[in-house]
Amino acid sequence: MKDVIPLTEGWSLDHDGSPLPARVPGCVHTDLIDAGVIPDPFIGENEREVAWVGRRDWTYSRPLGLPTGTHERTDLVFEGLDTAAQITLDGTVLGRTRNMHRSHRFDVTGSSGELRVLFTSAYSEAEAVRALTGDRPNAYPEPFQYIRKMACNFGWDWGPTVVTAGIWKPVRLERWSTARLDRVRPLVTVTDDTGHVELHLEVERTESGASRSLAARATVAGVEVTAPVEGDRAVVVIDVPQPEVWWPRGYGEQRLYDVELTLLDVADGTAEPLPLDIWRHRVGFRTVELDRTPDEHGTGFTFVVNGVRVFARGVNWIPDDVLPSRVTPERYRERLAQAAAANVDLVRVWGGGLYESDAFYDACDELGLMVWQDFPFACAAYPEEQPLRGEVEAEARENVVRLMPHPSLMVWNGNNENLWGFRDWDWEPGLAGDSWGEGYYLGLLPRIVAELDPTRPYTAGSPWSGSWDHHPNDPAHGTHHSWEVWNRLDYTAYRASVPRFVAEFGWQAPPAIATLRRALPGEELAPDSPGMLHHQKADDGNGKLDRGLERHFTVPVGDFDRWHYLTQVVQARAVATGIEHWRANWPVCAGTIVWQLNDCWPVSSWAAIDGDGRFKPLYHELRRVYADRLLTLQPEGDRLVVAVINQSAAAWRTEVVLRRLTTDGQTLLEARLDVDAAARTVVRLPVPLHLVPTDRSPEEYLVAEADGLRSFHFAAADRDLHHPRPRYDVQLRPVSGAGDKVDLVVTAHTLVRDLLVQADRLSPDASADRGLVTLLPGEQVRIRIDGAPRLTADRAREAIFCMEGS
Repeated sequence: MKDVIPLTEGWSLDHDGSPLPARVPGCVHTDLIDAGVIPDPFIGENEREVAWVGRRDWTYSRPLGLPTGTHERTDLVFEGLDTAAQITLDGTVLGRTRNMHRSHRFDVTGSSGELRVLFTSAYSEAEAVRALTGDRPNAYPEPFQYIRKMACNFGWDWGPTVVTAGIWKPVRLERWSTARLDRVRPLVTVTDDTGHVELHLEVERTESGASRSLAARATVAGVEVTAPVEGDRAVVVIDVPQPEVWWPRGYGEQRLYDVELTLLDVADGTAEPLPLDIWRHRVGFRTVELDRTPDEHGTGFTFVVNGVRVFARGVNWIPDDVLPSRVTPERYRERLAQAAAANVDLVRVWGGGLYESDAFYDACDELGLMVWQDFPFACAAYPEEQPLRGEVEAEARENVVRLMPHPSLMVWNGNNENLWGFRDWDWEPGLAGDSWGEGYYLGLLPRIVAELDPTRPYTAGSPWSGSWDHHPNDPAHGTHHSWEVWNRLDYTAYRASVPRFVAEFGWQAPPAIATLRRALPGEELAPDSPGMLHHQKADDGNGKLDRGLERHFTVPVGDFDRWHYLTQVVQARAVATGIEHWRANWPVCAGTIVWQLNDCWPVSSWAAIDGDGRFKPLYHELRRVYADRLLTLQPEGDRLVVAVINQSAAAWRTEVVLRRLTTDGQTLLEARLDVDAAARTVVRLPVPLHLVPTDRSPEEYLVAEADGLRSFHFAAADRDLHHPRPRYDVQLRPVSGAGDKVDLVVTAHTLVRDLLVQADRLSPDASADRGLVTLLPGEQVRIRIDGAPRLTADRAREAIFCMEGS
C-alpha cells in the first residue's frame, strides 16, 4: 500500500543569510511576522512598510533523509507553491514551477540531502512573462495577468497589496510500488430513480509494474463493483438504486454517499489481490442545468436543480485572508455556516481569487450551499501565448477533476468581467488584435469542462449575455453586473430594471467599530483620517459613501460615530432595495449574488462580514431579505404594490394588513388582503389608492404586515420626514444558564426607525443577534447580547443608535 509522509516540520526561511523558523503550509509574510521582522500589514499603514517583501526572492529549506522501506518509488509532492519556484535536492534541480493553482510531483527515489525551494519574486516572474507576451490592459496598475497567482494579492478595490510567496499548501513524500492512482474522475448522475457513479481512473506504473495485472474495486452505498485496468486506464460503473438526492439548502436534505476506490494488484489471479492505493470521496446524486432559453423578456439564466427552478440567493466570496495559508478548515466552516444562517443558498467563488481548498467545498456540500466556481481570471486582458497557455490548461484540468466530486458545485464560469472589459473599457483598440483571453473563455475552458465534467454547465463569463450578439452586460440577457447604481446613482435606481440574473451588485460601508479600533490603534477616527483613508481602497470610495448619504440624510460633520452608523444603514437599505425588487420579479429575474460576503483584511468595503469576522447590519438584513418568505412594498410606476414572495415548498396562505400611519403614531386607514401564494411563487397586489401616502408627504407612511413579517414605505426622504425625536426604554434581562448572554429589551414610546445595537462598542468580543429594527409606538424588541459581562442598561444605551427624528 502507498505510504504517505507529511513534510510539515523542520523548514527554515533564509532571511539575509540567517535562517528563520518557517511554517509549512505558510508564506513568507507569516514567517516574517512570527519572527518579528515585519509588522502586521493589516495594522495602520504597515502595508506600505512591508511592500519590499513581495519584491524579494526567498528560499525555504530543510533536510530530507532517505526513507527506509522496500517501496520502488518515492515522490515529492507539493500541493501548492506560490508561485515561481525552483526546487533542488542535494544541489540537483528537480524542476521549476510558475503556477499557484497547481500541484507538482517529483521523483526523488533514492535521493536525500538538503531540499531547497527558491522562490522568485512574483513581480520578477510577471515582468519576465510580460516581456515575452507584450503588454495588455487591466483594471489595476499591477501585473497580475502575467502570472498564474491569486490576482488580489496585488491589491484590489477592497484589498491590500501584499504579494506573497511560499509553500502555501501541504507537502509530502509518497512511497509506492507497482502502480498508484494518478487521477480519479467521478461522473455522478441520476436518472429514473437510479444513481450512476462512473469512475474514470488513470494509473501510473513503475517499470516493474508495467506488465502487472491490475484491477479497480469501488464501493458506493453497499454496492461493490470490480473492473480490470487496461494499460493505465479503467472505468468502474456503479448503479445505486433509488438514492436519496442532494438538495440545496431550503429545498431538501444534503444526502452524501461515501465512495471508496481501491487499486489492486491481482498478480496471476490465484492469490488475494494486493491493495496498492485508495481514493476516497463523498458524492451526491443530483441534476443541475442552466435554463438559458430565449423568451419574450430576453435570454434567461435560471438554475434548475433536480428539476426544480431556483431563485439563487447568493453572495460573492473572495479569499478570506490575503494570506490564504492562514485560512483553516474551521475558518472556512465558520464563514460558510454564517452564510447559510443568513439564508444564502449560493456562493460564487470569484475569479480574482483561488480554487479554494477541499475543506471549503466539503462545507458547502454539507451546508447545502450551491457553488458557482470562476476560473481565476479577473478584470484584465490575459495573454494566451506560452508560457501562460500551458499553465492555464494544466491548472484547469487538475482543478476540474479535483472539484467535480462535490455535489455543491453547480457551474463553471470562465472569468470575471473580462468579456465586458474588452467591449467597454477601451481594451480593444490598444490590443490591436493581440490575444486577451477570449480563446480561454470561449475555446479552451469549455472544451476542458465538456471533456472532463460534462455533468455541469459552463458559462463563458460574468457578466455574459450568451454571445456577442448582445452586449456582454445586457441586463435582458444572461448574467448582469449592476455597478452604475453604486458608482453614480441613488440605490432606489435598482428598481429601474429587471435583469435576468444579477451576479454582482453592492454598496459599501465601513467595518465594525471594534475592527477599526484594532486596525487603527490610537487614531482619532474620522472618515478622512489617515488610517481610514488607507483602509479605503475603492476609487472615490468615501465620496460615493457621502453621496449615498446625502440623497437621504444630512451628512454629519465632525461626528464619526453618526457617520459610521448612517453609512452602515445605507448599505443595508441599498442591498435590501435591490434584492426585494428583483425577488418580487421572479421568475424573470432568477437570482442575485451580493458583492460581497467577506473581507480579506479590515477595510471599508461592500462586505457583510468585515475583516475581523464581525457582522455589519447588512448581514442581518440579508437574513431577512433572503428568507423563504418575504413581504415587500414596491413602487411600480405611479402605483404601489405589495409583493408576497414565497420561495418555500409549501403554499403560503396569509392575511396582509396594510396601515396608513402618521409619524406621530396615528392610524389613518387600514385594509386587509387575503393572499394565497403557491410554493415558489410571487403574488403582487396593488395597494388600494386611498392607502398610499401622499407623494413626498413628510408625515405619513405605509406599513404592510403578514405572519410576523413587515415592510415599510415612506413617501419622503429621511431628512425630510417629520417625526418626534425617538423615545424608548431599555431593560436588561438575564438569560438563565447562558453565561454572558443577556436580553436587551427596548420598548418604544414613539416611532423608532432603524434601531441598531453596536455590541462591539461594549466589548470587542460582544455580538448582537439582530441588526436594524424599526419599532412603532408601544412595540418592544428583544436583542440578545453575547460577550459583554457586567452590562448595565445605561451602558447598553451607549451602543444604541437610531434615526434622530426632527
